[in-house]
Amino acid sequence: MEIILYLSVALIAIAFFILVISLIKTLKAMKGTLESVSHTLDGLEKQLQGVTGETTILLHKTNALAEDFQGKAEKLETVVTAVQDVGNTVQELNNTLKRVTSSVATSIEKNQDKVGQVVQWTAIVKEIRDKWFREKNHSTKGRKNVNTDTTVTSHQLETGRG
Repeated sequence: MEIILYLSVALIAIAFFILVISLIKTLKAMKGTLESVSHTLDGLEKQLQGVTGETTILLHKTNALAEDFQGKAEKLETVVTAVQDVGNTVQELNNTLKRVTSSVATSIEKNQDKVGQVVQWTAIVKEIRDKWFREKNHSTKGRKNVNTDTTVTSHQLETGRG
């Protein structure tokens, strides 16, 4: 029985030795894998730093563009306000012109008789002026002809009809 015991211990030692060798091979393979993972993580870390730097630059550019856009929007707002003011001024001018036109039309309607008289007086004055120039031209040539084609009565002047 002793021999079985020695053989059992030897067998256990051999099994343990095989187990240890298998564990060593597994751990060496695992070490290689972990080193590969470590290199991969180092590469990822470098890439992540690059992406972080680019993201920071992009964020600064975005902020600068937003500020530029805000400034231009404020300037555009002043232009829109100015255009709106011009529109209001034009509208006020149109309203004023309408009121003036209406006032003139009303005045003309109220004073239509007077306007007719003014027109007739203008025609009479023109005729008198024309006669005067004709007489002046004739008198400078040595002739004196008085043309009495138009006779204006005081009644015509008072009523405005000629």
